[in-house]
Amino acid sequence: MQHKYLKNIHSPKDIRGYSIEELQELCEEIRNYTIDTVTTVGGHLAPTLGAIELTVALHYVFNTPTDKLIWDVGHQAYAHKILTGRFSKMDTIRQYGGLSGFLKINESEYDVFGAGHASTSISAALGVAAARDQKKLDYKVAAVIGDGSLTGGLAYEGLNNSGILNTQILVVLNDNEMSISPNVGAMSKYLTRITTNPLYNKIRNEIWNITDSLPWGKKLSKKILHKIDESLKALLVPGVLFDELGFRYFGPIDGHDIKELVKTLKNIKNIDQPVLLHILTKKGKGMVSTNEDDGEYHKDAVKFHAVKPSSSNGQVKDTPINTIPSFQDVFGYLSREVARNRDDTICITAAMREGTGLVPYEKEFPNRYFDVGIAEGHGVTFSAGFATQGLRPIVAIYSTFLQRAFDHIVHDVAIQHLPVIFCMDRAGIAGEDGPTHHGSLDIAYLRCIQDMIVTAPRNGNEFRHLLYSALNQNKSPFSIRYPKSSAIDFEENGQAELLPIGSWEVLRSGSDIAVLTVGPISYTIEKVAKDLDADGISIELVNCRFIKPMDESYLKSLINRFQTVLTIEEGAITGGFGDAVSSWLLEHNYQGKIKRLGLPDKFIQHGKRDELLSEIGLDKSGIIGTIKSLMKIKSNTFIES
Repeated sequence: MQHKYLKNIHSPKDIRGYSIEELQELCEEIRNYTIDTVTTVGGHLAPTLGAIELTVALHYVFNTPTDKLIWDVGHQAYAHKILTGRFSKMDTIRQYGGLSGFLKINESEYDVFGAGHASTSISAALGVAAARDQKKLDYKVAAVIGDGSLTGGLAYEGLNNSGILNTQILVVLNDNEMSISPNVGAMSKYLTRITTNPLYNKIRNEIWNITDSLPWGKKLSKKILHKIDESLKALLVPGVLFDELGFRYFGPIDGHDIKELVKTLKNIKNIDQPVLLHILTKKGKGMVSTNEDDGEYHKDAVKFHAVKPSSSNGQVKDTPINTIPSFQDVFGYLSREVARNRDDTICITAAMREGTGLVPYEKEFPNRYFDVGIAEGHGVTFSAGFATQGLRPIVAIYSTFLQRAFDHIVHDVAIQHLPVIFCMDRAGIAGEDGPTHHGSLDIAYLRCIQDMIVTAPRNGNEFRHLLYSALNQNKSPFSIRYPKSSAIDFEENGQAELLPIGSWEVLRSGSDIAVLTVGPISYTIEKVAKDLDADGISIELVNCRFIKPMDESYLKSLINRFQTVLTIEEGAITGGFGDAVSSWLLEHNYQGKIKRLGLPDKFIQHGKRDELLSEIGLDKSGIIGTIKSLMKIKSNTFIES
C-alpha cells in the first residue's frame, strides 16, 4: 500500500503545516492503514477507527509532547501511536517484544500516562495539571474519555475535583454510545438527551458571540446574559451535570468533521478553567455499518471491537468452531444451566457481557441479567444487596478488574458473610493485552480476606462442580478463577458433583516429589510426570482445586512421605498459594524442601500466552528443569521462589 502522508510523519510536528483538506486525506490514510494492519496482526480495531479525526485534530492543535494528552484505556489510541513515531512498528502491536496495545510511559514521551482499565484519564490529567500549576509551568492538559468509561465512578471523582481546583484542563468526551457492549445506565441516557437538544448550544453560542462584539459586552452584558444562560439551560437541556460540576460545556459536535474539530479546539484550548468538549463518533467508522436503525451498527461495533490476527484485506475471518470450549464459553453455558435449575440466581457483569460469555445468558434470561457498566465496585455492592434478600448473585468480572472492587468485597460482602459467587475470567496470563490485564493478583488479594473461599477448576467439568458447590453453601463468599484458555474437558450434559469444601484430588500417586497444582496447569504436569518416569523421578500430582481453605488432611499425609514439595500456580508467588502451603508446612515442622513456582515479582509484559508461560518457566520444559534441579538436592527445610 502506497502512503502519501504516513511515510513522512515522524512526529505530530510534521502535520501542523497541513491544510484542512490534507488533514482529511491523512485521516483516511490512517483509517485504511489501521484496518489493513490490525486485521492482519490482531488488536483493538473499532475503538481507534472512531477516534482518528479526533486524534489528528488534537495533535494538530496542541503542541504535544509539551502539551500533555492523556487517553482513557488505550483502545482508541492506535492513531496516536501512528502519529507519534511508531508507524513503522505498528505491525508488532500486542506481539511479544513489540508495541503495547495500550499506553506505556516507557514506550514514548507522548504517552503521558499508562492506561489499561477505563475511567482513569480525568483524574490522571488533573494530577498532571495540578503538577503544572505547582511547578509554575505553562502547558495545556487534555484528557480523552469515552462515554462508556464515563460510567465509572473514578471519572466522576475526577470531574468533581476538577471543578473544585478550577484549573485549565480540557476533557474530550468521545461519545459513541458504546464501551465494548452497548452502554447502560442513566449517564448514557443523559448524553443521548443532550445530543437531541442542540438548540441550547446554538442559542447559547450565538448570544455569547454577539456579546463579544459589543464594546461593553465582556463586562456588564455577560453578567446579565449569564442569568439568561441559566434560564436557557433549564428550558432546553435535560440536566446540566457538567456545568454544575464546574466545567464549561461545549457541544455536541461531529467527531468525524476534522474542520469543525480543529476550529473548536483552537477556540477553547486557552480557556483558563475546566472545559468539556462533547463529540459524537461512530465506533468502527470505515468498517462497520453506521445505520443504527437497521440494528447492525452496535452488532458490528461489538464484533470489531477487537479482532484476531490472520485476517486480510480488511476482512475479518470467522473464528473456527473449536470442539473444546474455552473457560469463558463454559461459564456462559453453566450460567444458563444453573438459571434453568434455580430461580434464585442472577448474573451481574461490569460492561463485559461479551468478554465473560454472558451474551447467551442475557438473551435467555434478560430479567435476571444486570450490566452495571464500568463500575466494578458498584457491581459488587449491588450483588451484596441481592444476597441480603435471599438471592444468589453470580458476579462475572475479569480478575484484574475485580481488584478495583477489593474494598467492596471486604466490607460489603465478606464481613457480612454474604454468599456472593465471583467468577473471575482472565486469571493468570491474559496474553497480548499485557500487564494491565494479567490476572496475577487475585489469589493473593482474595486469600487474605477472612471467610472467603478461593477455588480454581482444572477443567470445564470441574468448573461445574465448583459452581454448584458454591450454590450449595450459603455462609461464605465463593470465588472461582480460571484462565483465558481452553477448558480442556467439558461435557454439556454432565452431572454436577458437590465437592467437600477444601478437598483436593490426587491425580497421580508418586514417591519422590509432591507437586501441588492450581488450575489447568495440572495437565502440563501430567506430561512432565510421564517424561520424568524415564529418569527415575516419581511424581505425585495433586489438583488443589480449593486454594482456600486447603486440604489439611492431605498436607498432613505428605509431611513424612516426601522430602520435596513443589507448588505451581498461574498467579503471583508473593502472597499466593505456594506461600499458603509453605506457611502451613513450616508451622507443622516439615523438614523437607519447598519450591514455589508462579508469576515472578515483576510485571509480565504482553505476548502470546505460550510465549509468556515459557519466559517465566511455567511451560513443560521449564518445569522439567525445575524438578530435575530440585531432585539433586535434598536437605533440611528451606523455601525457594
